[in-house]
Amino acid sequence: MAEVLSFTKRKPCPVCHKPSDPKHHPFCSARCREVDLNRWLGGHYAIPAVEQDEEMPGGPDGD
Repeated sequence: MAEVLSFTKRKPCPVCHKPSDPKHHPFCSARCREVDLNRWLGGHYAIPAVEQDEEMPGGPDGD
């Protein structure tokens, strides 16, 4: 695997907050990388969405 070069300050691991390792960027280890993947697959992370009513003025019809 190619080494990750960064011109900015390295951020800590998003799982355990230890210094990140270029080999496992942005994580510090394979374990933290797998913990993060498990969180995504388990639905622990979600992108917030706002549901819209069907009859909103100014919708796609240009009303």
